[in-house]
Amino acid sequence: MRTNTKFAPSSPDAIDHLVAAHPFALVISANGDMPLATPLPLLLERSSDGTATLIGHFPRTHPHTELLRRDPRALVVFMGSHGYISPSWLADRTQAPTWNYETAQLEINVEFDDSTDATEAALARLVEHMEHGRPNAWSIADMGPRYAKLAGAVVAFRAHVTAVHMKFKLGQDERSDVRADILAGLADTGQQPLLEAMTRENCLG
Repeated sequence: MRTNTKFAPSSPDAIDHLVAAHPFALVISANGDMPLATPLPLLLERSSDGTATLIGHFPRTHPHTELLRRDPRALVVFMGSHGYISPSWLADRTQAPTWNYETAQLEINVEFDDSTDATEAALARLVEHMEHGRPNAWSIADMGPRYAKLAGAVVAFRAHVTAVHMKFKLGQDERSDVRADILAGLADTGQQPLLEAMTRENCLG
């Protein structure tokens, strides 16, 4: 995916923030004439040298799991903040509707780890990430003996990221007056995440 440089994210840490805030992604694999796509929550981990790895789990018995064991290459698509931009917000009514968004496509190689320890570690990290800061946060221990049965149905994996393609289309190509009207429209319609993303990427904060 080639991206116009004007839509490149402003921060080198953009992929880390995007995955942390929007961990639910689509994992896509080529499978002859019929590709497979599976939605999964994923976490991004970096080694000391900055190498990126995705951590997650697949159903242990699943056609996509079997395919990835044969061919570990896949594409992961993350969607960040996004939304419809209505010309009804704009003083200039000649403007066209559009969609603003943040997205990242990661090329990966999947490596499964069938050990119980790996599965428990992957599940524990995901629960910790998703429950962090919640009042009365849930923990795996709350499940009791039911946890072992459910954990046995999944297999952990680490996905080594081989390429990253990002596009943050957030009004960087708009005139300043049009951008201001868009921001006001987002505020009026309660679309705070997209408003914050546009403000950040256009250095308006």
